[in-house]
Amino acid sequence: MHTLRYIRDFLSAHKYRYALGIVFLLCVDTLQLILPRVLGDVTDSLESGDLTRETLIRYAVILALIAVGVAVFRFLFRYTLVKASRSIELSFRNRFYAHLQKLSMNYFNTHKTGDLMAHATNDINNITMASGQGVIFAIDSLLIPIAASIMMLGSGGLKFTALCFAPLLVLCISIVFFMRVMQARVQEQQEAFSNLTEAARESFSGIRVIKAFAQEQKEILRFERINALNRDANLKFVRLMSMMFPAVMSISALSFVIALWYGGILVIQGSLTLGDFVAFNSYLGMLIWPITAIGWVANMFQRGLVSLDRINAIMDEAPEISDNKTVGKASIEGSIEFRRLTFAYPGSKKPVLEDISISLETGKTLAVVGRTGSGKTTLVNLISRLLDVPQGTLFIDGIDINRIPLSILRSNIARVPQDTFLFSTSVNENIDFFRSLSPEEIEAAAKTARVYDSINEFPQKFHTVVGERGVTLSGGQKQRIAIARAILGTPPILILDDCLSAVDAGTEEEILKGLKKIMKQHTSIIVSHRISAVKDADEIIVLEDGKIAERGTHIALLEQKGTYYAMHNRQLLINQL
Repeated sequence: MHTLRYIRDFLSAHKYRYALGIVFLLCVDTLQLILPRVLGDVTDSLESGDLTRETLIRYAVILALIAVGVAVFRFLFRYTLVKASRSIELSFRNRFYAHLQKLSMNYFNTHKTGDLMAHATNDINNITMASGQGVIFAIDSLLIPIAASIMMLGSGGLKFTALCFAPLLVLCISIVFFMRVMQARVQEQQEAFSNLTEAARESFSGIRVIKAFAQEQKEILRFERINALNRDANLKFVRLMSMMFPAVMSISALSFVIALWYGGILVIQGSLTLGDFVAFNSYLGMLIWPITAIGWVANMFQRGLVSLDRINAIMDEAPEISDNKTVGKASIEGSIEFRRLTFAYPGSKKPVLEDISISLETGKTLAVVGRTGSGKTTLVNLISRLLDVPQGTLFIDGIDINRIPLSILRSNIARVPQDTFLFSTSVNENIDFFRSLSPEEIEAAAKTARVYDSINEFPQKFHTVVGERGVTLSGGQKQRIAIARAILGTPPILILDDCLSAVDAGTEEEILKGLKKIMKQHTSIIVSHRISAVKDADEIIVLEDGKIAERGTHIALLEQKGTYYAMHNRQLLINQL
């Protein structure tokens, strides 16, 4: 039952629907069990010469009613049970997706997107099959043999029934063997599918790079190799199933051989009527499908359990960053203070940031410059708590950031990251981002970000769909739309993480000029490689190897003639060339 820990409540919620489905299934099985008995009575009446036209019509009507009843109740039980399984699928997939949203960024850095997609689609579909058709076949495979065995005892006696059931003991042993091997095959199959999904996703996401380097053929060959491994994993499973079903049918056929041989002798001796012999063989025939279905049921449940274990492993993952001893803070004003912060990534002994102390008052602007790898992005990631912040080292409005609820903290921070991401929807929805703000506010944000004119040149203006990850836009347009999204709603803290790299110097100056008024209302942090983007900040810090090497205003840093001064002169020289 521990395996069902994340789905047990959904199964319990639909227990009455499952019970009703089982009742309908019992009705089907009951009607099916009546049919051989009717055929046996018709045979005995025919043999004795008692069968009349009226009796024949009565039997025909009974058989027709049984057929109609079986059809109606079969529809009802299938619809009821499959509806329950699909409702469970809906709830469980929602729970899985919600859990993924809660996991920390580092989890997605270390796990393949293709694997997660396979879990959310193929694995949950396997669980749905097990909880729907698997339950149907399992109940059918259990009830029919029991009921048919009882009817066989009534028609042929204990000895006749026992002889026909002898091969089924061998069948049970065979199925146990196949089930043990099947688990490993299903696991291989699932992993191969995940790898195939990830390969396709990665190839489609990087299609522009592939084409730019003319590596289409290499990518095709790589995909073919992974696809071949997926085929091999599936063929291993198919070989197993191809061996199992003929084995089941062959062993079950021995029961018919025994029934024909021994039952024929009993009929000749007169100890068994011809009608009972016909009914006995009909009941024995009813056992073939349930016995054959045992392998099919085992396959579905094995797939479902393997998939459930794979999803359970993800559901067991606890977010690295979560609310802990939070304070009831409904809003943030925006002051930020680092107190001798030292930070290293998990598993690394070398700190990325070391002995960082910064005090930034509400409404002030801090600029962070430095070489690639100096710790700039890590610094701003800590402010949003995308990374786990050491206790007592970072404070917002004088409160330890670890005590501020994540929902409050992040809803009061607007950030434009280095890697601009746009969703495959309209420009309007990308800027608004589920906040339901007015068209006037969205247009005002676009004007401030200097992207309003570009948007109006699009075919459908703000309703133009930008494609996956904004593929139809230039790098500069994507960055400016991301800036408009960030400044919309005037959040207290604004973080611009090297988000002007794709625009030219003239556009950058226009954007910064438009942002000046807004930045006076925010506590702002600008990360950039360009001196022109940071020179008007209230304080500028220069990071080197995770430490603050220089700090001060633009003029003060130039007077120090250190790293900042060298960067300034180098960029002036480049601009003059």
